[in-house]
Amino acid sequence: MSSELMDALVILEKEKGISRDVLIEAIEAALVSAYKRNFNQAQNVRVDLNLETGTMRVFARKEVVDEVFDSRLEISLEEAHSINPAYETGDIVELEVTPKEFGRIAAQTAKQVVTQRVREAERGIIYSEFVDREDDIMTGIVQRQDPRFIYVSLGKIEALLPQSEQMPGETYKPHDRIKVYITKVEKTTKGPQIFVSRTHPGLLKRLFEIEVPEIYDGTVEIKSVAREAGDRSKISVATDQEDVDPVGSCVGQKGSRVQAIVDELKGEKIDIVEWSQDPVVFVANALSPSKVLDVIVNEEEKATTVVVPDYQLSLAIGKRGQNARLAAKLTGWKIDIKSETDAREAGIYPRFPEKDESDESFDFINEEIE
Repeated sequence: MSSELMDALVILEKEKGISRDVLIEAIEAALVSAYKRNFNQAQNVRVDLNLETGTMRVFARKEVVDEVFDSRLEISLEEAHSINPAYETGDIVELEVTPKEFGRIAAQTAKQVVTQRVREAERGIIYSEFVDREDDIMTGIVQRQDPRFIYVSLGKIEALLPQSEQMPGETYKPHDRIKVYITKVEKTTKGPQIFVSRTHPGLLKRLFEIEVPEIYDGTVEIKSVAREAGDRSKISVATDQEDVDPVGSCVGQKGSRVQAIVDELKGEKIDIVEWSQDPVVFVANALSPSKVLDVIVNEEEKATTVVVPDYQLSLAIGKRGQNARLAAKLTGWKIDIKSETDAREAGIYPRFPEKDESDESFDFINEEIE
């Protein structure tokens, strides 16, 4: 065994973080197998590596018995005493059986083991690094694509962006830099496999954490996210500090903060609304930019009936029902939208006829960012 290999073990421990003791144990185990395989030996053996001299020796381990039935595994008490009078029945005697031609086989075996362990260790390090980044955002570089995946380089490893997680209408060219959301990290026989997404609501949340310092430091909290990737999204935000405007913090001066996110998502529209514990207020806010006259809550069914002015009905529902659908996802409440005329005919609006009708509308300030 060359001293160069021993030096290599020391270097690997420093550079790769692979324990030298672990490598030595693996090499010794592999050498035992190599010895038995190449020299047709079935006895119990042990391989000893000397780090100081770079030498390797093979020892046959035999049990001291009164009567020998298998000379490969056993040694008589009399023979054992000829080696050392202190041996007793049941003790283990080690006899050196290192073959002269074993050096070449040992070197090849050690190289294979080290290469394999280095590969396994590197995979383990990469897995440990990325498994802690599940539900996090990273910037990657598009490498190539096939009918199933876009392959995105995250530095040490390529991540898979499935077709189902790609934003509709978005094109990906080699060397494009894109932000992706890590959805899953799997350990496989070929190493870690990382799946990423461009459509996950978590991507939108992480982008706001990056762009809005008040969210990053906890002053403003994102309560919920509803997203139809590539088209439109809604987020609800809240704060417990009276002097902080949660919606304004997310929008930024002249819309600069949210515009950076819109640009990253290739023009996806984002509605930012203020969260409220009161479902009446929250549902009305969530239907932004539509004006809301009244919200009737059914606590048992977790459902609401929302009354809007006749001319605002299509805006409240949105194209293909998108605005209402996103508002329901954002709030967690079922939302049935009725025009003012229909609500009056159904006798559910106004609920307080003694009040002036102008008092029945909600005065909510909502923000829509195109």
